[in-house]
Amino acid sequence: MAGRGRPRVVVVGAGFGGLWAARTLAFEPVEVLLVDRRNHHTFFPLLYQVAAAEIEPEAIAFPIRGLLRRFPNIGFEMAEVRAINVEARRLETDGPPIPYDFLILAPGSVEHTFGVSGVAEHAFFLKNLDQAIALRNHILASFERAAREPDPFQRRQMLTFTIIGGGPTGVEFAGALAELIARPLRRDFPTLDFQEVRVILLEAMEGLLPGFPGSLRAYAAARLRRLGVDVRLMAMVEAVEPGRVRLRDGAFIETGTVVWTAGVRGNPLGEALGLPVGPGGRVQVAPTLQVPGHPEIYIVGDLALPEGAGKLPMVAPVAIQQGTWAARNILRVLRGRPPEPFRYRDPGTLVTLGRNAAVAHVFGRAFTGFPAWLLWLGVHLVRLIGMRNRLVVLSSWAWDYLFYERVVRLILPAIAESHR
Repeated sequence: MAGRGRPRVVVVGAGFGGLWAARTLAFEPVEVLLVDRRNHHTFFPLLYQVAAAEIEPEAIAFPIRGLLRRFPNIGFEMAEVRAINVEARRLETDGPPIPYDFLILAPGSVEHTFGVSGVAEHAFFLKNLDQAIALRNHILASFERAAREPDPFQRRQMLTFTIIGGGPTGVEFAGALAELIARPLRRDFPTLDFQEVRVILLEAMEGLLPGFPGSLRAYAAARLRRLGVDVRLMAMVEAVEPGRVRLRDGAFIETGTVVWTAGVRGNPLGEALGLPVGPGGRVQVAPTLQVPGHPEIYIVGDLALPEGAGKLPMVAPVAIQQGTWAARNILRVLRGRPPEPFRYRDPGTLVTLGRNAAVAHVFGRAFTGFPAWLLWLGVHLVRLIGMRNRLVVLSSWAWDYLFYERVVRLILPAIAESHR
């Protein structure tokens, strides 16, 4: 590539930030190499639906090489980044080193346990496809075991599902799980007493969906309770232990499943590479998204903490806009113009609450119910990559909506046994 005289831009991470950065550089006078340790892009906003047996895993994943083959100046390498030599402008990986002229880091985020004892050992997470499949397997296997368990205490414990964290992921998963239990699983297990089944949502704050208007937070809690979810506010978790959750007030919840959705932090790659890490594991960058002292390195998405921008949410729209902005700043530099400070345009937030219900905060307006749900459906279908994926997801949603049936109720033992 260097022999052709074009600068090389290496993008680490094929999530929203990295993928949009690479696509912005398509057909430009640069050579682009996208690096990721997986060979697919995952549409994370629908990950919880994989865990709730609503859609198949392949419906929200798309092969990276398939996404990039239309762009002659963009390549892909499946590799894991282990170190960075800023003086030599070279990435060290589990394969050959990768030289760069410009570097865009977009590795995303990982779960944040806030130091709560036992979470890493005994809780499920929802940050990648493997975790979503493992959680789906565990939920379905819990019902299978409960169907043959004669001891009432053990059976009730197996059928108690505790979700920790009342943000968008926790709220959406609680609603999807409650609907999975209420219809498909109730028909699958006629011998079970579904009065023993509980879905508990724990939130440490005074309301669900922090940052949303009060009316939407109240609507979300009321809606989940109508679905049968036991919503507990101001419930701070002290520890997660085998078979139970201990709250700070001394109470215990006997539960066979704990799902941690209480928070995320910047990918440890930033710290491992020796970059200046701030609160939440995020790397402090200039307003232009450049690393101080190394203007050839840009950081976008969940790992970035831009100076003067406030604490931006760790959501897909931020990553998409930052990835696009960093790529355009590189093009500005190559054309002899100064990079510009990043400005985030908030498109709003949508959270679904099961069938026919959602909350939306868009352009300063708050609304709920069926209109918000239709908007949620449309936005997620449009953002999903790949026409086949859109058709598969749409058909799964339509089948579930018309027949109250979820066809992806599959336990895959090889994956299930690999969890912990």
